[in-house]
Amino acid sequence: MTSRALAYHSSTLNTPAALFAPAADVDSDEAIARDVAAIGRISAVPSLLKIICQNTGMGFAAVARVTDGTWTACAVEDTIQFGLEPGGQLKVETTLCSESRMARQPVVIDHASTDPVYANHHTPRLYNIESYISVPIIHSNGDYFGNLCAIDPRPAMVSDARVVTMFTAFADLIARQLETEARQERAETALQSAQDAAELREQFIAVLGHDLRNPLSSVGVAAELLIRRQAEPDLVKLGTRLKASTRRMSALIDDVLDFARVRLGSGMGLAIRETEFLASGLNDVIDEVRAAHPALDIRDELSVSGVVRCDQGRIQQVLSNLLGNAVAHGAPDQPIVVRADVRNGQLVLSVTNGGDPIPPCDIAKIFQPYWRPENSKPGGGLGLGLYICSEIAAAHGGTLEVTSCADEGTCFVAKLPIT
Repeated sequence: MTSRALAYHSSTLNTPAALFAPAADVDSDEAIARDVAAIGRISAVPSLLKIICQNTGMGFAAVARVTDGTWTACAVEDTIQFGLEPGGQLKVETTLCSESRMARQPVVIDHASTDPVYANHHTPRLYNIESYISVPIIHSNGDYFGNLCAIDPRPAMVSDARVVTMFTAFADLIARQLETEARQERAETALQSAQDAAELREQFIAVLGHDLRNPLSSVGVAAELLIRRQAEPDLVKLGTRLKASTRRMSALIDDVLDFARVRLGSGMGLAIRETEFLASGLNDVIDEVRAAHPALDIRDELSVSGVVRCDQGRIQQVLSNLLGNAVAHGAPDQPIVVRADVRNGQLVLSVTNGGDPIPPCDIAKIFQPYWRPENSKPGGGLGLGLYICSEIAAAHGGTLEVTSCADEGTCFVAKLPIT
């Protein structure tokens, strides 16, 4: 930036080249550029500066970013060819804005050469200015942004109360608009961060499912091949055990993926549709558990008929998890009873098992993720099943509750709206 000797109504406004200086080390180029751009985005600023020049008769007005180390023009109205453009800088110690910043008060000069305070001040002499006004731009939290200022080589009555009031109002307006811009920028950044996080979550879940399921599929295929070796009973037995383990691992992967979706923000996915085969789907789950545990007495009382609006797969998942819980924690010599019917627009699905009741202190924890009772056997699962069940119920707009006592056993009841 170079200065030019400026003629204005036979007066000269001096801007020596040495006074245009690079920013001090305390202000990064990035921070300065950010603030200059922020002022540039306020569409009203050019009009405000024009109004200032028109109402005061002064030839140069600017919004300046002022710190302890730098003075930077952010917006300029220059009818006297002073030579500063947005981004241009002055040495802050040569300006009166530094004194305004220290006092946090306006500095107002009508006629510098006759002013008792500023007649011998270095700033009017350096720049050969007679009239000057600088009003602080201060954020509502007290942070100092800079100054709204104007200069001219001629005297001007800028100390008039109406002029000072106008400058103060404009400075406040700029400060408030800067805050609005900052809030909008933060909101846009947060939105972009949320979008990036959502994409990352989906990628994580997809990779997790892929990397866990692919090797498990290979194990499942190997189990099927072993089961087909009917001439070798030991291999058939091994294949059957391997297939059961594969099924159990697949259920654990489902739970982990569902947990990741819920906790990482994408939510429990549902595919609600009308189905006439909910009872058949529930029977499939019961038959599968019966086949895996032939020694257990698993009874069913299903009274679900007609069209039901729900996510059948998710309801089957709820039943599978509740049955798995009953198998794991119920008394093996007492029956497990599955009941399902439709009442008042709700599907009521329950699983009851005998055995030791759940301690009252554990009832409140039982739907928490990763929680397992102290007496759980090693390798009994991740403690996600009941949490997933409760999330599926909630996603349907329903509830999952449990009661447990020595006389009536433990009963989990899911109530899900289906209309």
